[in-house]
Amino acid sequence: MAGQESPRVTVARILRPHGRRGEVAAEILSSFPERLTRLSSAALWDGTAPPRQTAIRSCRLTSSRGGQAILHFEGSSSISDAEKLVGLEVQIPLADRMPLPPGSYYVNDLIGCEVRDKDDATVGRVRDVQFTGEDVAGAPLLVLDSPGGEWLIPLAQEICVHVDTAARRIEVVLPEGLRDLNT
Repeated sequence: MAGQESPRVTVARILRPHGRRGEVAAEILSSFPERLTRLSSAALWDGTAPPRQTAIRSCRLTSSRGGQAILHFEGSSSISDAEKLVGLEVQIPLADRMPLPPGSYYVNDLIGCEVRDKDDATVGRVRDVQFTGEDVAGAPLLVLDSPGGEWLIPLAQEICVHVDTAARRIEVVLPEGLRDLNT
């Protein structure tokens, strides 16, 4: 397996240079932004070439523009250097993700899971997860691709009774009327 990259997860996306000393402002794509301040290195990825491991000189969080990370990478000491980083994704090894409490899941672990009902019939495959707005209570919605079209199923314990992301499978007990709403 020599030369093979370990799976990675994107925790931030570089938006623009910040200041004159090579720092960059990045959109935070993690539910645990404070962990960015403790990173000593990260992989920078443009979506095509292999990721490039880079040391992080410093990182601080700011509340401006909805919350961003100000990162200073080794080798970036000017505006010109920082401009070359714009658009890159900041990634860490998948194995370094923060552990979640029971009943919580990472979106990318849910995407691609097969959803089956209590009778073991296939309902569909998770394509996306939609979240309610800040001021709206409710469970996230699993967006499924199914033979009959798109389905929306709440990611609630009473409905999604068994979630096994390792096996890529979710067992659901559909409440009365939910099947009709989705057809």
